[in-house]
Amino acid sequence: MNSAIAIKHKFEQLPCIAHDPDKLETLLDANSFRDRLHHEIAHAKSRIYLVALYLEDDEAGRNILTALYEAKQANPALDIKVLVDWHRAQRGLIGAAQSDGNAALYHDYAQKYEHQVEILGVPVRNREVFGVLHLKGFIIDDKVIYSGASLNDVYLAQKDRYRYDRYHVIENSSLAQSMANFIETNLVESDAVNCLSDSDRPKTKTLKPAIRQFRAKLMRSSYQYQEEHVNNDQIGLTPLVGLGKRGNKLNTHIRDMIAGAKDELTICTPYFNFPRSISREVKRALRRGVNITIIVGDKTANDFYISPDKPFKTIAGLPYLYEMNLRNFARANESSIASRQLSIHIWRHDNNSFHLKGLWVDRRYMLITGNNLNPRAWKLDLENAILVHDKNQLLEKQKQQEIDCILSHTRLVGSYKFIEKLEDYPAPVRKLLKRIKRLKADHILNQIL
Repeated sequence: MNSAIAIKHKFEQLPCIAHDPDKLETLLDANSFRDRLHHEIAHAKSRIYLVALYLEDDEAGRNILTALYEAKQANPALDIKVLVDWHRAQRGLIGAAQSDGNAALYHDYAQKYEHQVEILGVPVRNREVFGVLHLKGFIIDDKVIYSGASLNDVYLAQKDRYRYDRYHVIENSSLAQSMANFIETNLVESDAVNCLSDSDRPKTKTLKPAIRQFRAKLMRSSYQYQEEHVNNDQIGLTPLVGLGKRGNKLNTHIRDMIAGAKDELTICTPYFNFPRSISREVKRALRRGVNITIIVGDKTANDFYISPDKPFKTIAGLPYLYEMNLRNFARANESSIASRQLSIHIWRHDNNSFHLKGLWVDRRYMLITGNNLNPRAWKLDLENAILVHDKNQLLEKQKQQEIDCILSHTRLVGSYKFIEKLEDYPAPVRKLLKRIKRLKADHILNQIL
């Protein structure tokens, strides 16, 4: 048995929750995601757990918060918890004036209503740069709405722009309960996790011992559920979670998915910055004849891109750094691009941005995740995913529809030469990137950004 087959065999043995494929729904745009989220909040009967990097103080964020509070006033027994990153919630946007961040909004809402909504801050590390809450999933009664999106205007297409992500609605009581239990036992009950709507919340430095213990516990944690037999008319669901460089089961399973690919592999990532182990497995997959499709955002579709006609900020160099990574990868694999074994699609649509992540392997496996497939996700952030086992291709039509929708705003790279190089960049970008290269800081930046 060769190594790829052995890995695939091991992968097939992962415990599953059996699921009716008709109760997994793929939403294809941010508007549908926003509307569905509001619908489910308004009709919730027992619980609403929202976990995201942030809930922003803007129109879309306030609309979500208002919907949650109104649902709580109408049904005080409704268990509502919002969990966001502790550090991200207490600062303004990058480049903005210093402020109390989104926590000020949460405090204001708490003063207006009789029945409170718990808004909890989760500190994965003592400082934001070294790790954040990147866990995803909204649990509403027995439904899991999974997306890499956070909650603000651009993710929810509230105004004239959107940030494109993936959106899935899964109605499964076992999955919802497993994910809810993880939130309760590993996050809510921790001494490191505190209410953000309190004006007298603790300072991060006083939480350092609790954060250390919290992170150590999270690194050992996993979703708990009863393994179920999956019939031929069902698909399997495996929820996965991971944190840290060592012993990270999510990282292991993502790597195994790529290593076990036999015929075809599709990867979506917003930023082209693979961890070393992923790069290695992609190269091996090409060598054994796997057809690989990589869908990545254009530099102009990056969160940090600034148009050359606007004042330059240092953070705006990041999209160009990622594009340089992509060009180097394409150049190294030019022969695979020429033979069409490797297809690189670059997404761009007007002034919108791209935030998709995920894997599809041999039309049998699909990974729904918020993991950026970069070194930061691999080492620093708390990440999760839902692995969908579909050995009988019961979701084939739905999966293909999603991929076709993603590809509709992409261009296929025919050669690395069609990707801009350093000499093509605006002068301030060239100057910054040359300085980064001279200081050999590009490797460090790729690890933490």
